[in-house]
Amino acid sequence: MNEPQDGIACSACWDDALLAAALFAVDPAGAAGIVLRCRAGPARDLWLQALRGLLPDPTPLRRIPINIADSRLLGGLDLTASLRAGKPVADRGVLVESNGGVVYLSMTERMSAAVAGRIANVLDTGIVAMERDGLTLRSDVRLGIVALDEGIEENERCPDALSDRLAFLVDLSGDLTVASGPPAYDACAVAAARRLLPKVALGDEALHALCVGASALGVASLRAPLLAVRAARASAALRGRNEVVEEDVVVAARLVLAPRAMALPSSEREAPDASPPEAPQAEESEGAKQESFQDDDREIHADASLDEIVLEAAAAAIPAGLLTQLQLAGEAAIRTKATGKSGALKGSGLRGRPAGARCGKPGGAVRLNLVETLRAAAPWQKMRRMDGGREIETTTARRIIIRPEDFRVTRYKQRTETLTIFAVDASGSSALNRLAEAKGAVELLLADCYVRRDQVAVLAFRGAGPTLLLAPTRSLARAKRSLAGLPGGGGTPLAGGIDAALKLAEDARRKGQTPIIVLLTDGAANIARDGRPGRAKAQDDALGSARFARSRGFTMLLVDTAPRPQPFAQRLAADMKARYLALPSADPVVLSGAVRSAAAR
Repeated sequence: MNEPQDGIACSACWDDALLAAALFAVDPAGAAGIVLRCRAGPARDLWLQALRGLLPDPTPLRRIPINIADSRLLGGLDLTASLRAGKPVADRGVLVESNGGVVYLSMTERMSAAVAGRIANVLDTGIVAMERDGLTLRSDVRLGIVALDEGIEENERCPDALSDRLAFLVDLSGDLTVASGPPAYDACAVAAARRLLPKVALGDEALHALCVGASALGVASLRAPLLAVRAARASAALRGRNEVVEEDVVVAARLVLAPRAMALPSSEREAPDASPPEAPQAEESEGAKQESFQDDDREIHADASLDEIVLEAAAAAIPAGLLTQLQLAGEAAIRTKATGKSGALKGSGLRGRPAGARCGKPGGAVRLNLVETLRAAAPWQKMRRMDGGREIETTTARRIIIRPEDFRVTRYKQRTETLTIFAVDASGSSALNRLAEAKGAVELLLADCYVRRDQVAVLAFRGAGPTLLLAPTRSLARAKRSLAGLPGGGGTPLAGGIDAALKLAEDARRKGQTPIIVLLTDGAANIARDGRPGRAKAQDDALGSARFARSRGFTMLLVDTAPRPQPFAQRLAADMKARYLALPSADPVVLSGAVRSAAAR
């Protein structure tokens, strides 16, 4: 087996990638699918070719683009056939046509949440249900998905709603050696495994080991152990066994659980001949733990339980440094697709991206959608040509009869400009903690906003109240000058700072912008809204402002700049319904990523 390379998921080595393809070919509907992260190139072509060679000849193979319409994906009215027949004729849709086969989803890193959600619902229920255009269709569907992910950046990923339901996560995006020679399995072996699969049994010990492994690896989804069970049964059938054994459980843990790991399991078992330590040892770093887990040549002791063996196999498959990168992101499980975009979507009459159609009269600020208008009129043509129970014998019978209620106009959505409002606590307590580092982090965020042509604003609050240092602007130079002169010292009028940020956000919303509030504070409020000192009153006012901010529905991020996370700052973030980020060192990269992630919500 090839050694895994740095930065490559555990399924990325070629042998494991081919094994995942074979297990998927044995049970496409049970495994639900594979996420293949790899740019177009020889490695992906060879893997797809290998998969096609493992599937039986009559297996339907369809490729679905990311911009497919709902009527083609789930089925709907066949407009051409309906106009020809004078009555509604249904189009079954791609998913129904692919029943019993495999579907390729292209460029899933750009797939919309709506399309991913519809496909995920079909995977969950096994049913394609469609009710539109006067038609009701309900079809049973069992298929497998190959989600092609061509993302480059970490936040360019297949939607979680889809990848969470697919058993195997294969990453071929790094440097790897493609093994030559005949494959370990062929179509004949897969066909035999399919016949044996219904007879394969899985014992309670194996099920318990997979569940314990998922929990120890920090896998939150309940689907993961269920998918691992299906992978273990497919592994047993592929090897000609009617019962799952230790080898099959280890394969399932390595291919299904390890790529989803969010934590490293702790190794509590010692070798029987290990002598007790002479002195307490410092806690091992993650890198040391991973190095010990990745020693594939270590002896598996006879007294090791199946739970421990599964954990060792899964931990050994986790790439070095992967979990460190996830932890640095704060909330690394949240992956966003908003890089390079700005603002929220708003309705538009004539500009932007088409977003369906609605009833309406064309003209002025709206455009006629001819196809949807014909689609609405098609089911009624035969009825409209009847006069007193008999069909009209005129030339008008050959024409399409359209009535005012059939008119459909196109809806458009376009992105608005984002205004990122930085409300910086410049009081004495915050200045003593991390104010200087916060300035550097804010400058990096300002540069990022400038690249995306968004606007930024900076206000500071200290002493008697807030001060607007930088009105909304795109000028990076002006922003840096305002931060350079950011003073520090005095009390913390936290309520006043929140109120000022809300007023600025309300003004931006009225202008059609999408405001994002980033509050940097240590939460040590001691100046009330009326300007009087007093910690209790100041905290009550701050919580009141936070609850009001929550009611306004703004996207907000609270960055706790204290040396240690402060309980009041956490409570304040909860009352604001803001994302909380404890950042004692004000790391610019982490803070910038957190703001982008908050903007994607």
